[in-house]
Formats: sequence, structure tokens, C-alpha cells
Amino acid sequence: MNPTRRRIAASLGAVLLLQAGRSQALQPPAGKVVLTLSGRITQSNHDGRAEFDMSMLEQLPQVSFVTQTPWYSQPRKFTGPLLRDVLAAAGAQGNTLRAVALNDYKVTLPVEDTQRHEVLLARLLDDRPMTVREKGPLFIVYPFDAKSELRNALYYSRSAWQLKSIEVL
Repeated sequence: MNPTRRRIAASLGAVLLLQAGRSQALQPPAGKVVLTLSGRITQSNHDGRAEFDMSMLEQLPQVSFVTQTPWYSQPRKFTGPLLRDVLAAAGAQGNTLRAVALNDYKVTLPVEDTQRHEVLLARLLDDRPMTVREKGPLFIVYPFDAKSELRNALYYSRSAWQLKSIEVL
């Protein structure tokens, strides 16, 4: 099987497993790993961790919203899966998340945030993949304009750009 077909087959396999009630382990990523979930998870695909490539994240339901942030001068459009859907794909069972960025910035956020708010694991900025320079490839973003309670330092600090891993505690 050629490499393109192998990637497509692996991605389709991951989607089928996600939709089949997560009764089996996740398929291994076919491409470069962009996110690793560890800790209190029930679904893994590599040494007790859930590793995702961009294709696996693209296969999850996608959500978009436009919001003003402290990091950009104008409102921007963010697109990606809801963080709660990524957690569900890994069978997360904890109450707290420790997000770690490429520069080792660490932030803790409650899992409850992912249920109460449409917290996004953004992979696109204005419909384009985000480079590391643009805070990518992944960015935890809250819908700041959706609820006034989200427009404060607490929720801004819980947004992690250049995300590389999440530990479920």
C-alpha cells in the first residue's frame, strides 16, 4: 500500500474507532504527532498515551468562532475540535488538565471548563493552519466574546498556544 493510502486508511480507522464508542484503543497516528494526552485516560495508542496527528484532529467534529483576544489587534476566526471531544476520544477521566506548550509554558484548567464553555483546540486561524510563529500548530482558545465572564485574566491565562501535550489529572 502506498504511503498516501496508508495515511488515509489509518485516519479512517481512527475515525471509526472514535465513533464506535471507543471500545478499542486508538489507532496510531499516520503523520507527525502534534498532541499527546497522558494521565487518567482509558484510550491510548502508544505506551499508555493518546497521540494525535493533525489528520486525527481534523476527523473530529469541527467548530469555528470569531473572537477578540488579547493577542491579536482584531477579532480572529479559530477552527478545530472542541477540547471536550479530544478528551472524549482519549477517554479522559480526570477533573483537571495540565496543558504544556512547546516552550514549556504550563497551565492548569478544570475539565469543567470544557463542559461549560465551547473551549476549542484551534488548529486553524482565519481558515489557515497555524505555524509555530502564529501560536500554532494548536491553541486552546475560549470563546471570549460569547460570555462576558470569560473576558478576564483567569481565562486568558488558561489559553495555551503552541500546545504540545495535556496531562489529565
